[in-house]
Amino acid sequence: MKTKELTICGLAAVKARFQNEPASILRLFFDNATGRKVGPMCKALAATRKVYRSVEPAELVKISGSIHHGGIVAVVSAPTLLSPKPSDLKLWAAKKNPVLMLDRVGNAHNLGALIRTAAYLGVTQIVIADAPESARPNDAAYRVAEGGMEQVTVWLVRDLPRLIGDLRAAGYSVMAAATRGGHPEGGKVANQPVALVMGNEEHGITPKVSAACTRQVTIPGTGAVESLNVSVAGAILMWELFGRTKN
Repeated sequence: MKTKELTICGLAAVKARFQNEPASILRLFFDNATGRKVGPMCKALAATRKVYRSVEPAELVKISGSIHHGGIVAVVSAPTLLSPKPSDLKLWAAKKNPVLMLDRVGNAHNLGALIRTAAYLGVTQIVIADAPESARPNDAAYRVAEGGMEQVTVWLVRDLPRLIGDLRAAGYSVMAAATRGGHPEGGKVANQPVALVMGNEEHGITPKVSAACTRQVTIPGTGAVESLNVSVAGAILMWELFGRTKN
């Protein structure tokens, strides 16, 4: 069976993958200028008889499928997304790990942006609903995440309401992002781990998922526009729920 592959673009993202999973890099391509910055990677690939070479920018576009390749493209083994086990949830709760849950966020660029913010704020557990509408960690998501994908663990869950119930049973307060009608202050409970749920770009969070959560949270605005992009809203809420506690 052929190994599924994806491309990682940009020096920061490729370096992050090399530091975390060097064996997953199958082939490496770069332009002349970037080639002077990746000597250790080339040496490691040469030792394992893997392909690496300098190519023209047009070839990088063809390999990556994007003009936004940043001068370097790594072809890597695509990750296999697993579902968390009860033991994982107990460990998260014991460590008070913050959790970001995505209920059918469909745009890969939004997924990448959310993961970049999560990694920046130390949110390492990302749960994606296993639904046809849900974006997966693909080439575009890796590119937008700018290396953040290597700092998080992405899980795939078929029954999100059930997982939310399990998280609450483990001691979590689970916050559902809502365009309107939620608590503006976030409603955090002291010394309680928190999970944040962000919904689909057009339809938001499903009623079943929302009902399973502890409460809804809303970002107060002027009303001049109806809502924020999900990645922007996610960034604000992650800062409010997770980032402020570290400062």
